[in-house]
Formats: sequence, structure tokens, C-alpha cells
Amino acid sequence: MSRETDTAGELAAFPAGWERCLAVVAHPDDLEYGAAAAVAVWTEQGKHVSYLLVTRGEAGIDGREPGECAPLREREQRESAAAVGVESVEFLDGYPDGVIEYGPGLRRDIAAAIRRHRPEVVLTLNHRETFGGTVLNSPDHRAVGQAALDAVGDAGNRWIFPELSREGPAPWDGVRWVAVAASPRPTHAVDVTDGLERGVRSLLAHRAYIEGLTCEDPESYARAFLTGNAEAAAARFGGRPAATFEVFAR
Repeated sequence: MSRETDTAGELAAFPAGWERCLAVVAHPDDLEYGAAAAVAVWTEQGKHVSYLLVTRGEAGIDGREPGECAPLREREQRESAAAVGVESVEFLDGYPDGVIEYGPGLRRDIAAAIRRHRPEVVLTLNHRETFGGTVLNSPDHRAVGQAALDAVGDAGNRWIFPELSREGPAPWDGVRWVAVAASPRPTHAVDVTDGLERGVRSLLAHRAYIEGLTCEDPESYARAFLTGNAEAAAARFGGRPAATFEVFAR
């Protein structure tokens, strides 16, 4: 993921006054490239954060067959989540890595998770075409990010996907904010001074993925990437190292 972001204007502090967050992303490692440091801060404050992964990232390592890669990356994601205080990690079935399609099925499955977890904050990854400038975003990120944004409304409407009301929890219209990580249009930030080291450990848990991605030493790679992003964001957040988000209020 790129470090390119929109640099106009100061960033507001992330909204306070909430207790539960559901993070919805496409792949293992999506949250660890910045957002996990904020998650570490939140869980330390006593907030409850759950992860929902649409795939197991089986197409993410060129040198490993998908059948071998999927359980490995699932294990790495669970270890990564534990490093920042997240105990609940769920994976959807039926969405192949690399070819996720936006549509009602994906919206329904995410809406069902929102109804189960009943969060005030839904966190997802950049749904826009780029990470900034000409750095293209992946189709999976775009599909899941947009579906997560739309599923927030679906979760609160009993007449959209009425089968969910028959099968499980009642509609949940309590989501107050949707936070988009790695957005090229950030509006808010979280001071990660106390979460950055755990964020680094969280990214390092994806060791097999990192080793397949780069020839750099994994720890040097993870630390340089995350501290570089946090320090770049500090220029817009009072000099404090930060994780940035585009926040939509409801």
C-alpha cells in the first residue's frame, strides 16, 4: 500500500464515545498496514474490536499454492489480531481471493455480521480507485470497502434481506461512524504513540506474506513502513504519530 495521501488541512481527532467496532476487510494483512496500531490503542482503552475477513488471502503469496496458503494466512491473521488485543476473528466462505465481486450477496453477509456484532463503528479499507495519485487500488479492496459502506444501511433496514431477520439477530441501526483506512482523503486520525509498537508486531505476524513480498528483513520492512506513515501523518495532526481515516458520520 502506498504512503501517498492527500496532505491538505489538519486532521480531526477520531470520534470518541463508542464501545464496539467491527472491522471488515478483504484479506489478511489489510488492517495491519496502519489501522492495527489504532486498534491497539482502542483495545487498551477497553473498547471491543472484532475482525471480519472476506477471504483467507489464498492468492496472496506467489510461491505458495492457494490450498497451502489459505490456512497459513488464516493462522497469521489470528496471531496478528491477538497482538493488538483482538480476540474475535471471522472469515467468510465463498469469496475467492482476487476476484471478489461487489453485489447483494456480499452486502448481505456483511450486514449479517453487523447485526451480530452491533458495533457503533464499522472500519473498512479504502474503497476508492487509488491510494492517492496514480497508485491503483485492488478490485478486492474496492468491492469490500463499498459493500461495507452499503451494508451499514442494510443492517438497519428489516425490509432489505428480510431473511436475516428470520434467521438471526434483529436489525441494527446503531452504527454511528464508518471509518475508511488507507484512504487518499483522510479526515480524522488516531494518535498511535502508545499503539505503534504493537502495530509493528501485528504486521510482523504476517511473516510468510512479507517474505513473499519483499527481500527486505521483515522487521526492518514493517517498522520502516509503519513509522514512516505515522510520522508523515503527524504533520497534519499536531506533530503526533498517527493512523489516518476517512470518517463518514451517520
